[in-house]
Amino acid sequence: MSKSIAEIKKEFEQADPAKRKELSELYAPDERAGVQKLIHSYRKREEALRVERERLLAMRSYEREYADCRYICGIDEAGRGPLAGPVVAGAVILPADCEILYLNDSKKLSAARREALYDEIMEKALAVGVGMASPARIDEINILQATYEAMREAVSKLRVQPDILLNDAVTIPDVNIPQVPIVKGDAKSVSIAAASIIAKVTRDRLMVQYDEILPGYGFAKHKGYGSQEHIAAIRQMGASPIHRQSFIRNFLI
Repeated sequence: MSKSIAEIKKEFEQADPAKRKELSELYAPDERAGVQKLIHSYRKREEALRVERERLLAMRSYEREYADCRYICGIDEAGRGPLAGPVVAGAVILPADCEILYLNDSKKLSAARREALYDEIMEKALAVGVGMASPARIDEINILQATYEAMREAVSKLRVQPDILLNDAVTIPDVNIPQVPIVKGDAKSVSIAAASIIAKVTRDRLMVQYDEILPGYGFAKHKGYGSQEHIAAIRQMGASPIHRQSFIRNFLI
């Protein structure tokens, strides 16, 4: 007596990838629509996984180029453009053999995906550092210099000393570690992509907390960026303690 479709489905669900391939071949002659649907679904997932691993392989090109370095650190920031809140930098050192599926430029990911990847990065990374520059510091030394400051702080908080830094587009002054600036690096390097997610999630969580302390501006929704809602709130309520005065002058006239 042939197995029921429910039994075959359970077999697929409990099998590892190699076993599922065997099951796919075993049940291929079964002409029942439900069985063929299971096989098609498995093959579709396997193909998607193959494509994703090829994408990640391409994103490891810089890591392969500098494979002689023991500790390769990705650096990125979040929050250079907003009207409020700090600029946050992330520094991440991943193991050479680390696989984190769907790792990508944080801007290309949903909030839910970023949160899940944040947890996986924190679990798998050899070291993670986070640095910040406050709105007052941004006003004092300008956003670019504040970003550099946050990046230096992030590197200083790593529990191991990097041998090389892969940076998203910039060369950080006053750092005595070899650096490789990569334009759009968060989409070209797994290390930089991981750093971009750490920076983005850290900053977004902080802006949600600010929204509870400073209600009315909508920080949890727009994260401090210059949306129409945010600008209207500034004009109505004035500046909050976390607004960048140098960024909002035109809205307070």
